[in-house]
Amino acid sequence: MPRKRVPALQRRIIVARARGCCEYCRSQEKFATQSFAVEHIIPVSKGGATTLENLALSCPGCNGHKYNKTEAPDPEESTIVPLYNPRRQRWQDHFRWNEDYTIIIGLTPTGRATVEALKMNRKNVVHLRKALYDHGDHPPTSE
Repeated sequence: MPRKRVPALQRRIIVARARGCCEYCRSQEKFATQSFAVEHIIPVSKGGATTLENLALSCPGCNGHKYNKTEAPDPEESTIVPLYNPRRQRWQDHFRWNEDYTIIIGLTPTGRATVEALKMNRKNVVHLRKALYDHGDHPPTSE
């Protein structure tokens, strides 16, 4: 059975709620070379619904690395923990930027596991953050 697309109105709500940023790595869609995806926080394959409460805006990198993951190992404690859920948790409770806003640092087991699992500090996105920071366009204004 083909997968049902997220309706256009629902997508507009999700993009506005996310302020045009990936809800994981905070990349800004307006500077991306590829369209962002509306992704299921709890994947459909694991019983997740296509509802506003279970959808997040995600850049192609985070979306591809997340795939159908809902948990991952915390690299410090070697325990399996839930990944960050942008509908139920606040970004700043689990992550912070380094001093030049190029690297995302996980503050909690969930934050650290999410940074690693989604590869939120991919080389190219770190380079883009640096260029945008130098130009005054990073971090996003919602920070």
